Parts: sequence; C-alpha cells; structure tokens
Amino acid sequence: MSDRLVQYSADRGIARVALDSPRNRNALSAALVEQLTQALTEARADGTVRAVELTHTGSAFCAGADLTEASQGGMQAGAARLLPLLRDIVTLPKPVVGSIDGHVRAGGLGLVGACDIVLAGPASTFAFTEVRLGLAPAVISLTTLPRMDPRAASRYYLTGETFDATTAARIGLITESVDDIEAGTLAVLDALRACSPQGLRETKSLLTAGMADAFGARAQALAEQSARLFASDEAAEGMSAFLAKRPPSWVVG
Repeated sequence: MSDRLVQYSADRGIARVALDSPRNRNALSAALVEQLTQALTEARADGTVRAVELTHTGSAFCAGADLTEASQGGMQAGAARLLPLLRDIVTLPKPVVGSIDGHVRAGGLGLVGACDIVLAGPASTFAFTEVRLGLAPAVISLTTLPRMDPRAASRYYLTGETFDATTAARIGLITESVDDIEAGTLAVLDALRACSPQGLRETKSLLTAGMADAFGARAQALAEQSARLFASDEAAEGMSAFLAKRPPSWVVG
C-alpha cells in the first residue's frame, strides 16, 4: 500500500518493525508516528512475540521531525505525538533492539535512546541537529541523556556535529558498532530467543525504571519547551533555511 510507512512482521518470537518512508528519510510525520505506535501495540498484544527489532529501509534510519509539517505549523502537535511514542518503546514489556545502518538525526535519536539494545553498521551517522535550527533536543533528552557520557552529550548537543557509529558506541548512545549489521542483529535476536519471556519482561523493567519515572516527572515541561521553541522566530528561520538549503542568518562566516 502506498500509504504504508511502517512494515510489520513476526517470526520465531521476534516482531520486525521497519520504518519505510525513504522519500522523506523516515521523518517523524504524523502518519509514520501513528503507524509505528500501532505496530508497537500489535507487538505488545502478541503473546508469541519475545522481542522487537526496530529497523528501517533506505539510507536513513530516521531524519527526525518532518520539517515540511513543521513549516506548516504542525510541530506543537508533533512534540505531543513523539512523547507517548518514546514512552511506548521504553515501557514495552519486551526488549526493543535497534538495527541501524543509515543516518540518524534529531528526533530519530530519541528512538535510538528509547531502544534497549542498539547496533549500528558502517553506513550509520548521528547528529543532534536541533541547535542548528534554533531548537533544543528537549523531548529526546528523556531517552538520550541517560545513555550518554555527560561530556559527550555536552559536545554533541551543543555543536550539532555529525559522528559515526564507533563514536556513538564509545559515548554510550548505542550498544555496539558492527561491520555486518545483519549478522550482528541476528546474533542478538537469537540470544533473546533463548530467554524466558517473564525474565525479559521483569529484567527490562529494572533497566528502564529511571527513564520511565523521568517521563512522569518532566515530560510536560519538555513538551512545552519544545512547542515554545518551534513557535519562535529563530526556529522559523532555521527551518526555512534548511528547506531552502541555505545557511541560516545567524551563521558567522
């Protein structure tokens, strides 16, 4: 179906969920977020599913917010949609394994942080690009800051620099950089297939308790911060410059 943006299948205890909107680099459009949420709900309800593989088609895992929607005034709603999606991944009572071999930007990094295990192949690159658009990684800080070395978080949050999978593993954003993403992912999924569903469920709850609590304590304030920034003049200039492929007005040459 032409309007299908997320693929879902289940086999041998693993639900495979693939972002499949390569035309806009798997950006977090309203439709993609809705379909991804539906896929997670299906995996949650399926008693035969032991774990979830979250992956992608195309050269990008996820480019973050859909800036076309943002430029049309839809990003306040976008931030409101992203929060429950990230919470769903964190609180899903089954491990979520990110399998990435492509580019990840901004809000896409929130998905990476929410996953329990993340492998990234040699084609992967990462960047917290919000600061270059007049924004801040507000909502996704809930899932990325607990993963990352604090000094590294300061550098990559504040500069918006691009970094590779080896660096992402070193700073704690992902679990491992692998040369062969298919073989690496298969090894992890096979290891999960050997585990008790109850054991996985109860162990995941131990690992994610702090992050889940943070959603309750800070989600509303961060959503409000995100909405305020998206409505600002600087963000309008940043998004306009990005879509026009020109430097924003604040860049010092």
